[in-house]
Amino acid sequence: MIMRSAIPWASRITVLVLLIWAHGMYAAQPAGIEIHPGNPFYWQFDGKPVLLLGGSTGPVPHRTTGTPGLENDEGMFLWPDAIEALERLARVGGNYARCLMSGRVRGEPLWPFARTGGRYDLERWDPDYWQRFETFLQRAREVGIVVHVEIWATFDYGRAPWAANPFNPKNNINYTAESSGLPLADDVPHQNNSFYRTIPGSDHVPVVLGYQQRFVEKILAHTLRHDHVLYCIDNETRQSAAWGAYWCRYVRDIAAKADRKVSVTEMYGSHDLRDPIHNNTINHPELYDFVEAAQNNHQGGQSHYDALQSVRERIRAAPRPMNNVKIYGVDGGRFGTSKDAMERFWRNLFAGCASARFHEKHLGGSEPALRMIKSAREVFSVFDVFHASPRNDLLSNREANEAYCLAAPPRQYAVYFPASGEVQLDLREAKGGVELRWHSIDGGGWMEAKQVQGEKPVGLATPGAGQWAAVLRSGGK
Repeated sequence: MIMRSAIPWASRITVLVLLIWAHGMYAAQPAGIEIHPGNPFYWQFDGKPVLLLGGSTGPVPHRTTGTPGLENDEGMFLWPDAIEALERLARVGGNYARCLMSGRVRGEPLWPFARTGGRYDLERWDPDYWQRFETFLQRAREVGIVVHVEIWATFDYGRAPWAANPFNPKNNINYTAESSGLPLADDVPHQNNSFYRTIPGSDHVPVVLGYQQRFVEKILAHTLRHDHVLYCIDNETRQSAAWGAYWCRYVRDIAAKADRKVSVTEMYGSHDLRDPIHNNTINHPELYDFVEAAQNNHQGGQSHYDALQSVRERIRAAPRPMNNVKIYGVDGGRFGTSKDAMERFWRNLFAGCASARFHEKHLGGSEPALRMIKSAREVFSVFDVFHASPRNDLLSNREANEAYCLAAPPRQYAVYFPASGEVQLDLREAKGGVELRWHSIDGGGWMEAKQVQGEKPVGLATPGAGQWAAVLRSGGK
């Protein structure tokens, strides 16, 4: 049940009309993005199983490295070249984009609300902001890209960005610091901002909650017209479980009234998936349709993979997709190198994750990132990941982080090598001849296929330096 706080009804009329339109359009829409019924660890899109791969870079260069995109904090739909970025991604087989509902833009900000007399009016929308969002959603659908929408841009609500945020009492005409309880200071840590304590059961501040609800309703008025959107409540939050659960239910209730089915998650900020805060999503499939593992992409090597396997085991009884909307790492950055990012991308896929996307502030849509996406499409065009599972138990003579295996014995096997290496792969279940093909991940392209004998372990040694994938198919099928 949706509990709306008291703000003028007239300010909700536009949202209501758009939601009614979304309800009317539902029957005409294709299936869109939904959990794959045949293997709930993955998604399907328009009725076909899909692996979500992404990486997009905006126009602003990093102040140290000069690499484009690394200083973009705003939502992707506000980039001057947002549509071109979507099209670049689609050309290499990318189909996954992140859309942070932020108003921060390097230079002149563009927030969701209109200004009046030098301050924002939280009851009036900025038409440019919302038109850019709608155009972005439309073009993403046209080129086959699933959009991950993050509702609350956590870092807009603390430190320096809070000074310019329309929800700050000093920046709007709708409430004061006294009536709202919100801080005026521009250096408040986001985790301490009372903006996150407005919901029932917490401080419950109806004067602010009503405008928060209205903002979420406006987002949904646009997204519920479409069927290619996944929802995440926050970006790297450390707020209470109650905050995420409240907004998850709020999104679901509005979607249900529009006769739409949505998939929702929460993203917690801890880099360690063993942190109890992640239990709020991992342990609650009744609330969260998928697990967002993005923060695990601060980890490296074998521990990065092992953490994903631990979560996969925990959700095995009720499988759900594990997504990675942000993969960290770029040369000159703070969270690992470009090589680290590329390895994280591939380990995610070989750990059985449903998505892998390079963070726009890291490798983003750079040439190496797009090359990884293209190589992944080539590898998984001949290997059916949706009928396979992580099987490192089939590897022997393996060192930590040397190789990773996906398999569906006896029919198909795939092995990823982050660098040159040599392991034994157990093919005892595969009968007769087995086709072996090597794919050069860094260079792109396949080597000539050759036959190896099944029914026994076979040695796999990478043909050269760099990253490699081996695909083995019984009978060449």
